[in-house]
Amino acid sequence: MNSDSNRLSRRSLVLSAGGLAAAGTVSALGVGSTRSTAAPATFTHPGMLHNAGDINRARARVAAGDDPWLAGWNRLIANPHAQAGWAPRPQQRIIRGGAGENYGFLYNDIAAAYQNALRWHIKGTSAHGDTARNVLNAWSNTLVSIDGDSNRYLALGLYGWQFANVAELMRGYPGFDLSRFQQMMINVFSGWNHDFLVRHNDVCDSHYWANWDLCNMASLMAIGILTDNPGMYDEAVTYFKSGRGNGAIRHAVPFLYPQVEGYDLGQWQESGRDQGHSVMGMGQLGALCEMAWNQGDDLYSYDGRRFMKAAQYVAKYNLGQNVPFTTYRWGVGANCDPQQQTVISSASRGHIRPVWAMLHFHYNRRLYVDDKYISQMYFSIDPEGGGGDYGSTSGGFDQLGFGTLMYAK
Repeated sequence: MNSDSNRLSRRSLVLSAGGLAAAGTVSALGVGSTRSTAAPATFTHPGMLHNAGDINRARARVAAGDDPWLAGWNRLIANPHAQAGWAPRPQQRIIRGGAGENYGFLYNDIAAAYQNALRWHIKGTSAHGDTARNVLNAWSNTLVSIDGDSNRYLALGLYGWQFANVAELMRGYPGFDLSRFQQMMINVFSGWNHDFLVRHNDVCDSHYWANWDLCNMASLMAIGILTDNPGMYDEAVTYFKSGRGNGAIRHAVPFLYPQVEGYDLGQWQESGRDQGHSVMGMGQLGALCEMAWNQGDDLYSYDGRRFMKAAQYVAKYNLGQNVPFTTYRWGVGANCDPQQQTVISSASRGHIRPVWAMLHFHYNRRLYVDDKYISQMYFSIDPEGGGGDYGSTSGGFDQLGFGTLMYAK
């Protein structure tokens, strides 16, 4: 099962199972897989954070009153953002960083659209579907640019992949102007996502932390899927494998530690910075891997499951246990001025974000591998909530959440 040469094609399984998923059958798509090097000839829809099987399973389990899905559902419907009738507040110009910041309008509306989209899919209530549609239509009719200082690139990445995911869930909904929304994502987001990965704001490629690359990679991938654009999708996958910046997997996980107390670990690039951003990285890279998985590419297992080793490392340390640390060196600014960190940071240790369900249910329930620390982290905080459940500032909205509801298997 673990030999690449013996694996079935993950993409073939996705495409051949498409009819079953569309018919409402929850399919178990492939324990093992090979990794392809190009975008699919035909993109799978829905095929970002959630495929048809995820949606059907959540719908059936909630209807049956089964936990943990029911507990995840109850967490969803208690969130103020998940209520029908949420009034969108679209802006022509979103600013993150510098004078006039107003990006809270955007991340709150995205959270509301996503949560209402989930309520529509799982219970079929048109009031929630209409609310999600209205948020999407309002923004696609209004938003022209995302500006600010360098932090605008965080907004372009984070809200790019999240917004595209909501639109994917609402594809085909009556009255949703998908074409206009797709054009907004291209005009406002994707070109700048590409620009950041290529130029890095005219500084050293190692200057920005891994999360900056990762969210822009995820945005390109999501918009590529939403608009059936193989070039965007391939750019994200290629960057993950061989990019110059810290979002590339071997830069994001620069050091490996085999068999530390029986488990392979990988040092995360932001571990010497703080734990809030390290946990954030699990959510950003997890989103990228999940979207790729639903299009037939197994980035989760790429390079000997390098990402899983990093997730185990971050989880173990944030559970209060010790992990090894190798001095991390990098360059900043236009001249790559040398920097180094000699110890892991304890800042915000134990930080909670809704990122662990996706990883646990992939590695443990799809692949049947022992994910000891990921599992412990997930079960210490389940059921997972979403935007609005983890504070009102932007960090609580860096991931869409509700993994217990949507990923439990």
